[in-house]
Amino acid sequence: MKNRDVNELNQPRALPRLPALPAFAPVLGLRHFGHGLLLLLALLAGLFADQAAPRPFAQWRWMDIVGEGGMAIMVGVWLAYVRASRPAGPVSNWLCLGLACMLLGSYVDVLDEFWLLPKSVLWDNWLESTLTPLGMLLLTVGLHHWRGEQLALQRQLGPRERDFRDHRRIDALTQLADAGYMAEQIALERSAGRASTLLMLGWQGFDGVARLHGLAEADRMVQSASRLLLLHLPPDTLLCRYAGDRLVLLLPAGSAAPERLQAVLADWSYHLPGGEALALPVQAAQARTDEALEPQALLLRLLDRMR
Repeated sequence: MKNRDVNELNQPRALPRLPALPAFAPVLGLRHFGHGLLLLLALLAGLFADQAAPRPFAQWRWMDIVGEGGMAIMVGVWLAYVRASRPAGPVSNWLCLGLACMLLGSYVDVLDEFWLLPKSVLWDNWLESTLTPLGMLLLTVGLHHWRGEQLALQRQLGPRERDFRDHRRIDALTQLADAGYMAEQIALERSAGRASTLLMLGWQGFDGVARLHGLAEADRMVQSASRLLLLHLPPDTLLCRYAGDRLVLLLPAGSAAPERLQAVLADWSYHLPGGEALALPVQAAQARTDEALEPQALLLRLLDRMR
């Protein structure tokens, strides 16, 4: 027993696994764009060290060092965020090139605070005067194309969001907005003086799907149903997932869509991996957004009507 304890103590312990670094998107097809940028920063530092004399400590201007140094650091952070959060493409290229030029310009400003170049040297003034404005121009072009990209994404998302975007309100299973987002939309409808229709859809006996076929199949059934409804939604309609198999829709008042959407879901069958078609009775409940209840309470009333 003691020998086994000693052996266990002598075995090397596994080190905790560090979180994986984010994958940076290539810029202009160059996956090592960041390494090339670091090399340019090192070359600039070497150029100053070769042609300039160190600035005496008494001449250091701390306000400029903190301000310009902080600017360079923040631009570098922005560049890293853009590359880590966006896929490769023309918009990413414009944004990253603009931020890279701004980073180089800010870095030259920082080096100028620590080195004294002879008056005859003009290249540093050229770099300071061109890199940052050029970077702003490229960044502005990128933002212009980013605006077009956002408009295209907004048309694509369509029934998944309305009036405002909040990525924290996205349901992980269906990629629809959640109940909190729908409650906020109800509040917006009321503040705008609009009376819209709420429709909640679900299945009777859905619990048995998870019990007989597993949670994974139940989740896939909800995913498939949400995609089906997205294909049949009229304009100006929002589809969210409330909870479980309950899907809730916000439709214009007086629309005939509630009956049609309920019929679409009732005529649909989910096919299990073995080929068996699974069809359950559809439940539905409606309400108006101008009812005298808080948005969350109104959604709960819809849920109670489904039971």
